[in-house]
Amino acid sequence: MKDKLITQIQTSMSKKLNLQQLEELRKVLAAAFNSIEIIGKSTTTEAETNEKLLSMFLSAKRIEGCSEKSLKYYDSTILNLFSKVNKPIRELETGDLRVYLSEYQQERNSSKVTIDNMRRIFSSFFSWLEDEDYILKSPVRRIHKIKTDKTIKETFTDESLEVLRDACDELRDLAMIDLLASTGMRVGELVRLNREDINFYERECVVFGKGNSERLVYFDARTKIHLLNYLDSRTDSNPALFVSLSFPCERLMISGVETRVRKIGEKADLQKVHPHKFRRTLATRAIDKGMPIEQVQHLLGHVKIETTMHYAMVNQTNVKNSHRKFIG
Repeated sequence: MKDKLITQIQTSMSKKLNLQQLEELRKVLAAAFNSIEIIGKSTTTEAETNEKLLSMFLSAKRIEGCSEKSLKYYDSTILNLFSKVNKPIRELETGDLRVYLSEYQQERNSSKVTIDNMRRIFSSFFSWLEDEDYILKSPVRRIHKIKTDKTIKETFTDESLEVLRDACDELRDLAMIDLLASTGMRVGELVRLNREDINFYERECVVFGKGNSERLVYFDARTKIHLLNYLDSRTDSNPALFVSLSFPCERLMISGVETRVRKIGEKADLQKVHPHKFRRTLATRAIDKGMPIEQVQHLLGHVKIETTMHYAMVNQTNVKNSHRKFIG
């Protein structure tokens, strides 16, 4: 209770004192309260306060455009922290979070990527609390980014893309694979497309990405032909661009696309065929052929350029050729 009171006093004085002065204030108050018993009087429990602040944080993230999927991940990750570390938010320290992350990793044998994702969520939450003056300083500041192992993820070769096309028995599947391959759009963006969103004259379409951000993507002549053939073959009135093959021809969902693409991959005798691999392939190929990274970033709809670099793998052959050209 004493720590909570001291923190509240520090927070109230934070606009008038610098960090060094606030630390001195904490020492003085701690010494003054040392021999005094303080009994708190509150109408709400610590758990209720924690959950209320979490609810306010999630509301703020929702307004910023976070998807419901991301909000659920934030919610479950932070609630797990509350249940394990039985402390009010205002009293959580850096050491508490370090111990929690370490024990979580050991108990569940979690990857470094998972632990760093949790660290980023905690950082976002406590930074928001700091900005809103609920806490004096975020305890995550001193927990640095966790170094993760960099693995080179596979992309499709020109030959494997042709094999996938040959494995398509339906016009819809051929159009779908071509659209994924030539635009690099997310599978969630693909399933939201309607027929009217496609501009065949300009070979482009508008997609809605994360946070409902809108951007143009472009497709090639082959994709245009296969899309037109697919749409001409349809007899339903569903406005969705891609629908199920059987009646009542409902809009395809993400799981439907993933399942279909995986089955086409199995028929083509190819490993690890999934929608996101087309996106990674486009990014890699664009950079290898000299497209400026800023344009690739815009094409993929990334907010941060670091994300684009993560998707695009450097072609070792290009590195070898560049070495011979510029050095050897």
